[in-house]
Amino acid sequence: MSRPAPQVDTVRASRPLLLWTCALTTGAVLLIGLTGPFFAPHSPTAQIATPYAAPSPGLWLGGDHLGRDVLSRLLDGGPSVVLTSVLATIIAVTTGTAAGLVSALLGHQRGRSGLVMRPLDAVAALPPVLALLLVLTAVPGRIGVVIAAAVASTPLSARVIHAAVTPVLRRPHVELAIARGEGWGWLLRYEVLPLISATVLADVGLRFVLALYLVTAAGFLGIGSGGSDWGTLVVEALPGAPLQPVALIAPLLLIATLAVSVNLLSDSVTRRTPRTGR
Repeated sequence: MSRPAPQVDTVRASRPLLLWTCALTTGAVLLIGLTGPFFAPHSPTAQIATPYAAPSPGLWLGGDHLGRDVLSRLLDGGPSVVLTSVLATIIAVTTGTAAGLVSALLGHQRGRSGLVMRPLDAVAALPPVLALLLVLTAVPGRIGVVIAAAVASTPLSARVIHAAVTPVLRRPHVELAIARGEGWGWLLRYEVLPLISATVLADVGLRFVLALYLVTAAGFLGIGSGGSDWGTLVVEALPGAPLQPVALIAPLLLIATLAVSVNLLSDSVTRRTPRTGR
């Protein structure tokens, strides 16, 4: 007779390994992205090789279409991608969480959550890339990318938090606290936020991935901050991919690794976060 218990134990034992693997991978890519310019072996604009030069010692990722060092350009473009994505994520999660809490409270008290959610739903109906193009038309550069990513992410974050908070407000311990005359600030801090912390953590990972997608899309479309951000490197490497595939694979691998590791890390942390209840 088969026993499922050892398989369950194996799954449980693998979760900490997955968590640490995702954390180390995310940390390594973020470290590369933030400190890369300090370790670039060459100037990102210097022509040091023939166009589409193959990888070799001293030119580890080869050259691009102008003979510039791909590794130096990859390291130099990291901060713009990482910092822009992180800033957009912070703005989107903070604003979306506040909007979700307010809409849930209005819905619980007066049945008027639509006052907050309907305008945000209208913004959410706009495709993220279209929002990116519209915002960058008015506010070009890195600031425009941050605004566009925050605008595209905030309604989704608000909807997630609203859905998480609404059932919490109907719990007996919350109703009891309201009957005791506790203020909404106290309720949110001690009764609501501890119960949705796992949801907020999961939402952070999703918003970061969306921000990273929009930041790299802006570079790919040539409407981002310019320079050597990873999206720009991808579009520049496409024509010569048959001659120098490493120049295309390297930025794609960094983008994909960062997105997947952040998503898995968020999911792993969420599973390990205790859901306090009463």
